[in-house]
Amino acid sequence: MLKQRIYQSLSAACLALAVAGCKLPQLVGRNVNRSVPTTYAGSPQDTLSTAKVRWQEFFTDPNLKALIDSALQRNQELNITQQELQIARNEIQARKGEYLPSVSLGAQAALDRVSRYTIQGATEDQINIQPDRRTPDPLGNLQLGAYASWEVDIWHKLRNARKSAATRYLASVEGRNFMVTNLISEIATSYYELLALDNQLAILQQNIEIQANALKVVRQEKEAARVTELAVKRFEAQIQNTTSQQYGIRQRIVETENRINFLLGRFPQPIARNDAEFNGLVPKLMQAGVPAQLLSNRPDIRQAEQQLVAAKLDVLVARANFYPSLGISGGVGVGAFKPGLLFTTPGALLYSIAGDLSAPLINRNGIKALYSTANAFQLQAVYNYEKTVLNAYLEVANQVANIDNLEKSYEAKALEVRALSLSIRISNSLFKSVRADYTEVLFTQRDALNARFDLTENKMKQLNATVSMYRALGGGWN
Repeated sequence: MLKQRIYQSLSAACLALAVAGCKLPQLVGRNVNRSVPTTYAGSPQDTLSTAKVRWQEFFTDPNLKALIDSALQRNQELNITQQELQIARNEIQARKGEYLPSVSLGAQAALDRVSRYTIQGATEDQINIQPDRRTPDPLGNLQLGAYASWEVDIWHKLRNARKSAATRYLASVEGRNFMVTNLISEIATSYYELLALDNQLAILQQNIEIQANALKVVRQEKEAARVTELAVKRFEAQIQNTTSQQYGIRQRIVETENRINFLLGRFPQPIARNDAEFNGLVPKLMQAGVPAQLLSNRPDIRQAEQQLVAAKLDVLVARANFYPSLGISGGVGVGAFKPGLLFTTPGALLYSIAGDLSAPLINRNGIKALYSTANAFQLQAVYNYEKTVLNAYLEVANQVANIDNLEKSYEAKALEVRALSLSIRISNSLFKSVRADYTEVLFTQRDALNARFDLTENKMKQLNATVSMYRALGGGWN
């Protein structure tokens, strides 16, 4: 009968606490939009995607591959991220430990003398510890036992917290993968820029030789009284102008080399490269696939997806704070007032067990605030996911158009260079036969130099566009 009354009392208490905890604040929710267009504008609908190609196969230059491989081992930012992954793994273990029982061993030794003019002291003074033996004064207290406590995870609050930590770890892994993709892209882009600068420097040096030969001709013409000193000075100034441009190119080469060295985590040193192969490089044929593949290929989208899942779990954790929590604690061990009696059973045996059921009833503003904050983070995760998907699609769409336009631009610029290279020889011949003015020779040389510079720049942009496309599709990390 007594057991039944106790059970009824506990049931009533649980019901009252549960009802009190179930009154949750109303929050505004939003479902994530995962839809993307079916194709990229200007790109054929094909499920083949260059993102599936490993970076070791996408890049064929052995010098570039060696730089990338070194960067993946030594880049400081990447190594910092690796330690962040370890921190995230440790967080998972910590969360797991919260919903498992906590067990500890303990020992205690104490000596206690109570005043005889207190209730406890007067009582001990009148009662013998044994019929023929008085209570020791002072009284020792020795204890040895095991103690356990456990919060019963009724509402899966602790389990969801662990799942949230595990999901954020997966998000951190995807973040590292996205960093790998960006690192590979940045190294390749800088490497192609370095090759282009080498070729532009070679173009300047070749042009200086052409201009020096033209200057000799002008001086001969001056001696023959066909031109004035003005023509000679104009040609000399043109040579000095071209010579001056060399140093700007050399400075850019130094800075580009050091940018690569920084990505490789090392102090400045020459970057191994074969600049003679630059003009023979042909941009790869890129396959964009379909936009839906970005959801699985792009590490930043995968990261945003994991963050969204974690944010939803955090809302469940915050909501569980409104519900009753049940804690169980207990201990078992031995205790005595002197060591000789410590293991005398059953007299020295002691144990305890207790249950604790509680729920917030009055001061719930703090819990409401945490619940509202968790929901706000969830909405942020939704918007961040949609923004990431939109950005990924636009990056690929931009590069699809960019590759096509650069290809057409390169073809037109190559024809211009061919025509201007021929016009240099023509203008020199006409100048020697006094059928062209020296200014025509100067302008033709200048236009040819600029065109060759632009052609080299265009080739670099084409190569970098394929790298950017590879990164935008989500290639490089797998």
